[in-house]
Amino acid sequence: MSIRQRFRLFFYVIAIVAVLIAAKMAIHLFGLEFLRLDALYPSIVASAVFVIGFLLSSILPDYKEAERMPGEIRMALEGIYDDVTIFDETKPGIDIERFRRILTSIVVELEKGLGVESGHTNLEAAAAQVDQLSPIFGKLERLGMSQNFVVRLRGEQDILRRCIYRISYVQRMQFVPSVHVLIQTLVFAALFLLLFLKTEGSYTSVVIFGFVSYLFLYAMNLITVLEQPFRKGEHTVDDVSFFLLRDFVDKINRKTAAPT
Repeated sequence: MSIRQRFRLFFYVIAIVAVLIAAKMAIHLFGLEFLRLDALYPSIVASAVFVIGFLLSSILPDYKEAERMPGEIRMALEGIYDDVTIFDETKPGIDIERFRRILTSIVVELEKGLGVESGHTNLEAAAAQVDQLSPIFGKLERLGMSQNFVVRLRGEQDILRRCIYRISYVQRMQFVPSVHVLIQTLVFAALFLLLFLKTEGSYTSVVIFGFVSYLFLYAMNLITVLEQPFRKGEHTVDDVSFFLLRDFVDKINRKTAAPT
């Protein structure tokens, strides 16, 4: 994890804060400050902080759930792969190479669909790959696989579908859009008041302005990041990692390449 990746959002926000500080200094220098400190101003700042905290507390459970998805998908893929390959060793009759390609394609299409080119939301191809497992399970049943194993395989397939559809929903939906509008207007209003609030022009006032601006802007951008936990291709540390799924693909490829 490089410093650039870890502090990507930090540097982005700091750049905006630096512009705001320069604007604040220019406004003070040219005497454009026209607002006086009022008892109601702290209430505006406090209300903005409260609403931002409320939204963050509502988004974090979805982000934590998203972090569990790769593990659940890996577990389902492992279960399907083990049961089918073991049965194929005793009763050959299915195209095992095609079966392996389908499993690896699920991971490939999942990561591709969550990439930048697909807007981090297109999982139709991954769901289609999961659907291709159904004919294989039907053929296994005709070849004599125990009904309990078939039920288990279809249960694992349902887990894959549930995870993919849940990821798609989290990536596409915005939590209470009206709350976002409220937060954005509160943040912009607070920054506007700070910019045109009459100050002494001291370093202390500049530092306080920079700190409050950093707090609001970082929180607002953090909400946007957390609402889409899967951001493949953006080289950010806030993206939910797929290393477990990549390890599974590597495992399948090694077994495919191994001599029989």
